[in-house]
Amino acid sequence: MAALRRGELVIVPTDTVYGVAADPNVPGAIERLCRAKHRPDNKPIPLLAADCRQVEACQVELGPIGRALAARYWPGALTMVLKTGNTWEGFRVPDHPATQAVLRAFGGVLRVTSANLSAEAPALTAEAAVKALGTAVSLVLDAGRAPGGVPSTVIKIEQGQYQVLREGAIKSAEIAAAAGSYEQA
Repeated sequence: MAALRRGELVIVPTDTVYGVAADPNVPGAIERLCRAKHRPDNKPIPLLAADCRQVEACQVELGPIGRALAARYWPGALTMVLKTGNTWEGFRVPDHPATQAVLRAFGGVLRVTSANLSAEAPALTAEAAVKALGTAVSLVLDAGRAPGGVPSTVIKIEQGQYQVLREGAIKSAEIAAAAGSYEQA
């Protein structure tokens, strides 16, 4: 936790692929993350949380469809883009014990994106993540090969409807079934 609180980058395993984490409250941490990945500064970075309570603490508007999908897929490979005040944020609750332990110990959300260079294949091992990001990271949590191997599915929920922005580990048909009677935007 100390490395994150100092604004350093940490490689963490998730249930999908390896990620690189930064404390969103430390000035300059997100910029370091973007530089390390060669990622545009204006491309959003999701927030990972230990549970739905941490997400709700960010003043999100889950609504009925968000609650239904959270109940089915959190923890898991679903990222939901939700309204928080005047902005939109992507949230995910990963299903990996090491990442869960980090998030619980940290006590809040972290910005986490795949631990690779932008536009390259995601890292499935800590070794691949280190090879991609090198000295930009100060700590690596190696938990073996990422069990999922496919990035999370990303949906946006707006005005009681959802839209699949990226199909990943969870197929669109599964999202539709879990969403029940809600229609896709």
